[in-house]
Amino acid sequence: MSDSPTSSQSCQTLADWLYYIEQRHPIDKIELGLERVNQVASKAQLAQLPGKVVLIAGTNGKGSTARILEQLILAQGFSVAVYSSPHLLLFNERLRINNQDVADNMLLTAFAEVEALRGNIALSYFEFTTLVAFSVLKQHPVDFCLIEVGLGGRLDATNIITPDLSVITTIDLDHQDWLGHDRETIGWEKAGVFRQHTPVVVGDLLPPASVLAKATELGCALSVVNQHYFYQQSADNWSWQCAAVHFEQLPLPALPIQNVATSLAVLNQLQLLPDTATLCTVLSTITLAGRMQFLQKKPAIIIDVAHNPQSARYLASRLAELKPTYSRVFALVGMLKDKDIAQALAPLTSIIDQWHLSSLPGVRGASSAQLALALAKPDFLQYPDVTQAFSAIVRQLQPNDLLVIFGSFVTVSAVLASYHQEAT
Repeated sequence: MSDSPTSSQSCQTLADWLYYIEQRHPIDKIELGLERVNQVASKAQLAQLPGKVVLIAGTNGKGSTARILEQLILAQGFSVAVYSSPHLLLFNERLRINNQDVADNMLLTAFAEVEALRGNIALSYFEFTTLVAFSVLKQHPVDFCLIEVGLGGRLDATNIITPDLSVITTIDLDHQDWLGHDRETIGWEKAGVFRQHTPVVVGDLLPPASVLAKATELGCALSVVNQHYFYQQSADNWSWQCAAVHFEQLPLPALPIQNVATSLAVLNQLQLLPDTATLCTVLSTITLAGRMQFLQKKPAIIIDVAHNPQSARYLASRLAELKPTYSRVFALVGMLKDKDIAQALAPLTSIIDQWHLSSLPGVRGASSAQLALALAKPDFLQYPDVTQAFSAIVRQLQPNDLLVIFGSFVTVSAVLASYHQEAT
């Protein structure tokens, strides 16, 4: 990055642009609303995305669902773009076109365009970068655009688009300060991504009444798990079916089956279900960075961005399967203080043998002392930052140990950066 750009004219690199917009609106300052972003987008029709557009909302599972859809669409010979957030290492990860992160030069052009369009309109970090992604997509027509909602749905910047299909993956308690303190209220906010007479897929196993009511009010063609499509898992395979299609003996994927089932329901609505061979091939190989991702196998190190009670329960279920094959299971956790820390840690207390608690930086970062209080267990170690914690733990790992790092994208990103730096 050049020396602290003070104006857009002095931005020469992607790092410059990111620094410039963050100084004007910090990345951790959440400001919901569509008025500002709509004003800017309307100047260049940035909300009119190419191809079929799928808008994906939910507490957990958005990234996995988008990834599964992406790979199954690509496998059938179509072009596809995915917009998601946040990123782990590089900002470019937020926009993939045909399975490739966009290059810096595409983003630089788009940043300059959005800056020129906004004039005196103040944009949040997420609003600005969402418009940047939409600007890139306008220049790179694809058959399908998969757009992941940032927070909530109704007032999220991504909701300026008009989707051909809307998805709600799961609904749980998270971001309560902005979305509400119960599932019905949060569900209503997420159902803000629905459009009149437009197909909707709901993957939540117990969808709030507010979600179903909103779909009915708008006359949406509704596809709900365990009502319109079904899946069942056994020890070594699983099955999926809807009214007209039945897939059997599918391989168990590395990503949550619930999200795969939701993705198949989306493809069914789009009349794009793959054949069995294609589906099995994709499921056998699909992965997503930061979701039960092995950095190494001996000693084993897993990173996972689980950061709320629902995602922590899934992580705990996967670790319970792995635990018998390891001598000890270590945990390195760092979280944001606006999360339900106690409920996110609770599912893992019977699985973890040794806890390592790290403070996270910034105004939203929880201290290791706050984590310790929420953990309510007598044995743990505390660290001032993730990098120091990771370095200290790695030095004591034995070949048959397992280390799981979770709690936040911030935590996982810091470990990834440290791991790759040591590898080079």
